[in-house]
Amino acid sequence: MVVETHYYDILRVSPDDDDDTIKKAYRKLAMKFHPDKNPETGDQFKDISMAYEVLSNPEKRLLYNQAGEQGIKDGGYGQQHNSMDIFNLFFGGQSPFGSGAGTGTKHEPRRTKDLMFKLKVSLEELYNGSVRRLSVERDGICKECGGIGGAAGAVQQCDNCQGSGIQTKVRQLGPGMLQQIRASCDKCQGLGELVDPDLQCSKCAGKRVSRCKTVLEVIVEKGMLDGQKIVLDHEGDQASGVESGDVVVVLHEQKHDLFQRSCSDLILVVKVGLTEALTGFQKPISTLDGRTLLVQTVRGEVVRPDEMKIVRGEGMPRHGESSGKGNLIIRFDVEFPPLLDPLVVDALVATLPAKTAACPRCGMWLSGHQKAWTVQCCPRCLRRWRCTSSTWRRRG
Repeated sequence: MVVETHYYDILRVSPDDDDDTIKKAYRKLAMKFHPDKNPETGDQFKDISMAYEVLSNPEKRLLYNQAGEQGIKDGGYGQQHNSMDIFNLFFGGQSPFGSGAGTGTKHEPRRTKDLMFKLKVSLEELYNGSVRRLSVERDGICKECGGIGGAAGAVQQCDNCQGSGIQTKVRQLGPGMLQQIRASCDKCQGLGELVDPDLQCSKCAGKRVSRCKTVLEVIVEKGMLDGQKIVLDHEGDQASGVESGDVVVVLHEQKHDLFQRSCSDLILVVKVGLTEALTGFQKPISTLDGRTLLVQTVRGEVVRPDEMKIVRGEGMPRHGESSGKGNLIIRFDVEFPPLLDPLVVDALVATLPAKTAACPRCGMWLSGHQKAWTVQCCPRCLRRWRCTSSTWRRRG
């Protein structure tokens, strides 16, 4: 039972809210009441920082819930850090107002690393949109110890960095040349605190986190592209006193049996027979959302091999647009028969336009009913010209 809610009221949160909610609330209020942005709200900014310092620390929060603000003072936590130090610590020493580096020092990681996952999606899902469920294994705050790492009093200040989480290392670059490097403390991993091995939690072994599985909902919006990233904010690994990273989902488009995607356009290959290409046809096409389109040619229209037709507005939805779509590009693959009956050949010769033939000597095409093999040579060869493989040259 919580005996006092003053700090919770300052951050405008509930005692039942988790660490991520408290961090989000502090971020919002600290940005709003920062002295650089609102010089007249300095006292309110100090109260916000004090409340966050207590509620963001699992051990201090537990003590505050049991004994209130007086318990914090009696427990040796009466002297609070500078409000600007807390602010700079939270934002990693960088100014969130776009004015360059902050004045504070980065004492601990600002957030955990982002988790990357690849999600295979079908072309239908990218066309219609869908909601997928993704199973994620991540670090979670240990429920046994509440992220403290052990029993009450198990947490001690790191004697290597004196609780700052930062240690200074000196490296010799050459004779008389030294370099000072400020890095995260190796002993406490930048936390500034250590857990007594005799009092550490049996479930997390003093690590304050344990592996757990959770299921996240991934919303695949209409028109998303192959390789596009979906970011789930603060759903990554959890850690005590550190903001959770993101889960980044990368979409991987699966190959479709019929359609091929090109940005916002769809390409479809339709096979037609030679008779259909010459005399016309009607073919139904099933779209990715279950509709049926009828593709047909008009009487007398001849479809050539690899000819294309465009159906406007029947391609992929454009991501971010409510009604815009690309085009459907249909490419016709004309299938020729392997053999023809001689009687059919004669009928085609009589029906189709007269064919052309090439002169066997000079390669000139002869049109009409003139046949190259019934004359000694073509009219061009009878002139004072002789043929070569690439050009005509006047005989010397």
